[in-house]
Amino acid sequence: MTDVRILAIANQKGGVGKTTTTINLGTALAAIGERVLIIDLDPQGNASTGLGVPQKERRQSTYDVLVGDVSLTEAVQPTAVPRVSLAPSTLDLLGAELELAAQKDRALRLRHAIEAHQANDSEPFSYILIDCPPSFNLLTINAMAAADAVLVPLQCEFFALEGLSQLLKTVDQVRSGLNPRLIIHGIVLTMFDPRNNLANQVISDVRQFLGETVYQTVIPRNVRVSEAPSHGKPVLLYDLKCSGSQAYLRLASEVIQRERRLRAA
Repeated sequence: MTDVRILAIANQKGGVGKTTTTINLGTALAAIGERVLIIDLDPQGNASTGLGVPQKERRQSTYDVLVGDVSLTEAVQPTAVPRVSLAPSTLDLLGAELELAAQKDRALRLRHAIEAHQANDSEPFSYILIDCPPSFNLLTINAMAAADAVLVPLQCEFFALEGLSQLLKTVDQVRSGLNPRLIIHGIVLTMFDPRNNLANQVISDVRQFLGETVYQTVIPRNVRVSEAPSHGKPVLLYDLKCSGSQAYLRLASEVIQRERRLRAA
């Protein structure tokens, strides 16, 4: 079994680029040779749509995995992106928290499912990226309990740091109660517009506040990135040469470099 790395892409704020980052970071990692599984844990299912998997093709979903009806292996399906597979989401996930409320292992369902899959997979994934919903609920707790690290997309806007302290507190709580290995892998600044003086000030403030936790790569606001999901494609397949695609390739390289440092430490 290879040494899989599991990253939860999380931020309780909506519209900060979580799903866009999950899809395109996964695609960029695959483009440089990694085998990637994307787990869509958001009931909206935008990661599934953005990878070109329509509702009618989501026969087994992450909801079915969490409630124990199917294994993760049964839910995983290929995508049009080479070396990227998907465990899709459906709106059924909205009811998962209520259905699992009485279960003692309710926060560890995803971890157990991933462990079982990796133990039996003849071609194990090297990276698993979990797209979390924009809230701190049982789904996000499952993701963090299963993950090695949390990657936080942070929009370059005035209220960027608002709520980040709550996310860091949640990570601390999960680390102390469920998953002692959990760390913050890094914070990626998204939707950067260089023409906006405020955006430049936000980057300066975030780097001053969080130091090396912030990736050097900044994801620009780019129309091609916004257009790609409507075509059911990651932006790297939609327009490889655009600034958004090139930024996600740099981010993937930076993630791998940071992984090497973490493993060597």
